[in-house]
Amino acid sequence: MKSKKGKYECLIRLLFPLFLSLAFPVYAVATQDSPYLTFLLEKAHQEELSKNRYWHTLVHYKKTPLGIRSLIDDPNFFLAEGGKYDPEAELEATIRALFQESDNSKGHPACKFIARFTWIKETLNIDVTKLPVPECLHFKQLMDQIKPKSATLIFPTSHMNSPASMFGHTLLTIETADKSNLLSYAINYSAVTTDTFGPSFAIKGLLGFYRGYFSILPYYAKLQEYSDVDHRDIWEYPLNLNEEEVKRLLMHVYELDFIYSDYYFFDENCSYDLLFLLDTARPSLNLTDQCNWWVIPLDTIKTVKKNGLITETTYRPSKTTKIKHLASLISGKGRDAALSIVKGDMEPSQLSEQEMSNDERRGICDLAIEFLQYHYTKKELGKDAYQDRFLKTLQARSLLGGDDVNRYDIPAPPQPDEGHDSNRLGIGVGIMDDDLFQEFRYRPAYHDLLDNWKGFGEGSQIIFADTALRYYYTDERFKLEYLDMIDIVSLTPRSDFFHPISWKIKTGLLQKTDGDGEEHMVYELNPGGGFAYKNDYLGLWYIMMETDLNLGDSLEKRYSAGIGASIGLTKRLTDFWKIHFFIRNINYEVGDRHNDFEARLQQSFILTTNTSITIDISRSKTHGFYQSEANLCWNLFF
Repeated sequence: MKSKKGKYECLIRLLFPLFLSLAFPVYAVATQDSPYLTFLLEKAHQEELSKNRYWHTLVHYKKTPLGIRSLIDDPNFFLAEGGKYDPEAELEATIRALFQESDNSKGHPACKFIARFTWIKETLNIDVTKLPVPECLHFKQLMDQIKPKSATLIFPTSHMNSPASMFGHTLLTIETADKSNLLSYAINYSAVTTDTFGPSFAIKGLLGFYRGYFSILPYYAKLQEYSDVDHRDIWEYPLNLNEEEVKRLLMHVYELDFIYSDYYFFDENCSYDLLFLLDTARPSLNLTDQCNWWVIPLDTIKTVKKNGLITETTYRPSKTTKIKHLASLISGKGRDAALSIVKGDMEPSQLSEQEMSNDERRGICDLAIEFLQYHYTKKELGKDAYQDRFLKTLQARSLLGGDDVNRYDIPAPPQPDEGHDSNRLGIGVGIMDDDLFQEFRYRPAYHDLLDNWKGFGEGSQIIFADTALRYYYTDERFKLEYLDMIDIVSLTPRSDFFHPISWKIKTGLLQKTDGDGEEHMVYELNPGGGFAYKNDYLGLWYIMMETDLNLGDSLEKRYSAGIGASIGLTKRLTDFWKIHFFIRNINYEVGDRHNDFEARLQQSFILTTNTSITIDISRSKTHGFYQSEANLCWNLFF
């Protein structure tokens, strides 16, 4: 016979579900599948929708050595527990979420994940009258505001003095029915960071310490940021997407709003994540699967172009490029006059007293106007001073007439997508003193001072993970010659109008002659800074102060630190022949005390866009030991 306590327990068990259904009616509905929901789940399972490539595109699923995972890291993007790693569970949770009751249309899963809902609805032929799905008013209002018609891929070129922009950047613009580019909207994916120190940014970016977000903002705001502030030329590539495809793209951007992914410098970056948007717009593309383990902006442009999406190209020069072009059209005396006007040392009206042609005076005024605007946007000139000098210069210019617009047309440089590919494989032979060797090189990214310059900024070098392996015939052995983990050089020439600092940073492993006269592997950290100048005869030449730190077991006290300088020049002798010559001397006074001297001549012969031959000759002295070396290498870019 049951006790009273047992009877009460039985009664509670019987009445508790009834109590829940009365107190929480939404819970009771949500936990009980409707026949239509069951039908849709079974249909999705039978058609294996969770394996559909477009579903994987929408949730950013990719295969990894450890299995499938989504590249989105924000837990708010997933409706299923473990949905980041389970496409089937995430699909089922998404279908179930469509049956949720909600008074908040913006927060309902069908509106929050509108691209998912639209695809599932079309694929399963869902009768929306059987769903409690509200009208997605917020998304509809956004579409009415944007009025999307077409899309354009935008490439602001590299800006070497900005650590976040050394590779350039890619973003998309959505053109509206107003047919004005400046009134279009920019879709941008970027890392959220306040770091300005180059090495720190590079290391954190490599390890995924930043979060990346998509954003939508007016294109004119981005133009001002990239063109006037960051001195970056812009290339625009209109895409042949139709209105329906552009709408699908915006649906996916909408559901990525305030959703983050861990930002990685080489792969999960601004360039790679944009490809997901294009794959969403046109499912047949499958662009993300066409990429290597690393993706840089130029790779994105080439991939998009290879798939037939690009219809034409537009070049938009930066404010800096405009100023340099205007300065090249007038004499040195004219450039001095323009600077005097900008500084307030000369009134624009005084130009009429100068012995020069009206054409020269017009050029001076136009240059001064552009440079005044530059100084003001850089906050190097106060508002009152700017307005006074700007209006006076405009007045003087209006009196000169002769507004020849074509005179200031800036010739477009070679298109960035016409440059060499980012991977480089090299096979060479050489001699070091009396030892013959064969050398194998591999570099995943990106460009050095001697590579084919078409499509790249002059004086820029960005190298990551450049590796050289040598085989010496004399003693029949392989040896790691060097591993340049990071080797960045920014040679930006100074002029009357701009005074940038040139700089370099190099870190990695290399073979170095020690006090015993033998080579040993050491770790090197070599930063430097200085000035660069450009001359019609010498080319681009530079001088830098450098510091150098070496770490290794072969060194006295296992380290060596020194300071010194380097001077060098790069010059393009012909369209296919370029040289780089430099002399470098470092005096090490801390740890292993010694002196390093090196003189080196490098030459590059461009055969095709993606092939070249380099010849490297050097003479060095370390610890009193002299060493001569020469090698020849054939390079293939891919």
